Amino acid sequence: MVLNSPPNEGSQTLVSLFLESADKKENAMKQLTVIGLGIIGSIWARHYASDGYPVRVWNRTPQPDFPGWEGDLTKAVESAEVVHICVADPAAVSSVLEKILPVLPEGALIIQSSTISPEASRRFADLCAQAGFAYVEAPFTGSKPAAEARQVVFFLGGESEPLGQAEGLLQGLAKKFFHFSSGEKSAAIKLAMNLQIAAISQALTEGLALARQYGLEEGEFFPVLEANVAHSGLADLKRPKLEARDYAPQFSVKHMGKDLGLALEAIREGELPQLRRTWEIYQKGIEKGLGDRDFIALEQLLTDKTKV
Repeated sequence: MVLNSPPNEGSQTLVSLFLESADKKENAMKQLTVIGLGIIGSIWARHYASDGYPVRVWNRTPQPDFPGWEGDLTKAVESAEVVHICVADPAAVSSVLEKILPVLPEGALIIQSSTISPEASRRFADLCAQAGFAYVEAPFTGSKPAAEARQVVFFLGGESEPLGQAEGLLQGLAKKFFHFSSGEKSAAIKLAMNLQIAAISQALTEGLALARQYGLEEGEFFPVLEANVAHSGLADLKRPKLEARDYAPQFSVKHMGKDLGLALEAIREGELPQLRRTWEIYQKGIEKGLGDRDFIALEQLLTDKTKV
């Protein structure tokens, strides 16, 4: 067998394993910079490092004790082959791109995983193309537990070649990928999924609030829900937090509220009344000081005779 050639035993499984191994070796040589050390970005940076990638990190709020920390954003990306952005909103992404595009090395790939609007995605892709860099929109679903377990779902949008490169790099973080022909579509499907999550969460907490009023406890409510068509993965994820009244953030009220606002801005035709009403509830939660808590904490708004 020739060194570094695929096995010739005729086994498709062995060939696939060889190609996967070769892809990992190629990607392991890439210098990565992770921009944004929030709940998800910090987890991903550690995953990358544990997988053998040389990783630098930067965050608007300094975190000098974080492995790979570089306090100067331009220095953090000056030798990066891949920049993975995971910040708060379109304004933050715009600020990052303004600073890094003039100093990125030729051929760098930009993977953008912040939740932004379809319009912003199109604008950022055009900006990167004009500067000569490949840009892949890579929003995702999956909060802190999924990120820790490398089980997020990515919605990749962009041209086929950089999209394939991005998937090769992201495969150690994900359980599934969906491919779209543009970043606009990726951004739109992400907003659509977060609307689903927020609306299902609201229905879950309202149903539980009603049951509690009649003396039903969580141990009675959730087994019935599991046998009902309304059962969801979200209910399984949030059941322990609802039972314990644990509001430590996996995904915060303020970030979900921001995403719902982006979805409102993105509507092109008609009216989406549930989206608007759910967004209003999130704004109420932020006004009540719940912004930094997990979005399931909005159940606290229901304790006053279930009226929001």
